Amino acid sequence: MAGKLTDFVKSTVQTLRGESENPAYPVTAITHVTPTVCRLLGIKEPKQCATAPAREVLQFFGEKKPDRVLLYNPDAVAWWLWEKYPELLAEAAAAADCILPLRSVMPSVTPVCFASMYTGAMPKVHGIQTYTKPVLKTETLFDACLKAGLKPAIVSTEGDSISKIFLKRDMDYYIYPTTQEVMAAAHKLIAEDAYDLITVYDATYDSTMHKYGPEAPESLAVLRQNAERYAALRHSVQKYWIGHTALIGFCPDHGCHEIDGGCGSHGLDQAEDMIVCHMYAAIAA
Repeated sequence: MAGKLTDFVKSTVQTLRGESENPAYPVTAITHVTPTVCRLLGIKEPKQCATAPAREVLQFFGEKKPDRVLLYNPDAVAWWLWEKYPELLAEAAAAADCILPLRSVMPSVTPVCFASMYTGAMPKVHGIQTYTKPVLKTETLFDACLKAGLKPAIVSTEGDSISKIFLKRDMDYYIYPTTQEVMAAAHKLIAEDAYDLITVYDATYDSTMHKYGPEAPESLAVLRQNAERYAALRHSVQKYWIGHTALIGFCPDHGCHEIDGGCGSHGLDQAEDMIVCHMYAAIAA
């Protein structure tokens, strides 16, 4: 699987590079997530969306669109990690139908990137342009779901961007001290089958690589764990969302690079920080 994944990764990025503002980056941006999910759910996208849905994701559903969506957001999982360590991400790739290289936004830091991902807008439009965590006033994917009568939920560790910038909506938030509690809650919510959209945030690779470096043994072990968690979420969706057609996504916000002292960082306009990989799977009823 790792060798086939490496070949696919190289051919895909060669196909998608060359037409963006920076020719070293893929054409499609992480802003595609909101319009893509809205199109698939058949709801109106936020008015500020300026990105077309990702056709690669739309096409494998055909006429039967999903009525459930689960988005797993592992922080800082860079594209170059796929190129260098495909065996660590093979379990996630095996659980995906579509592997899509994307460009992040600048500055490539967590609150800016997730605000862009969940509004479909660039930072100058949604307003978070630095590492700050204000509550977004811009319409989000969650607002679009609420307007359409759908039920979204966020599952996140406390203090992190996703647990803060999307607050003050009439929706459910499951915020916990640890990632273990987050993942347990995510599986419980899938089993209860009460939500149309579930967003699950995982900060473990980001926090580990900041401390030890992107390629430290501790960080690579967590990277493999991220892949395993995505695969486990897909298994739960298959088991419990019976009678539904579902979309499940592996959607990181930005990449990372090593800095002096061997620690990890991100936030720069360079390929290591700006190119990420999103994966999607269709679960048919």
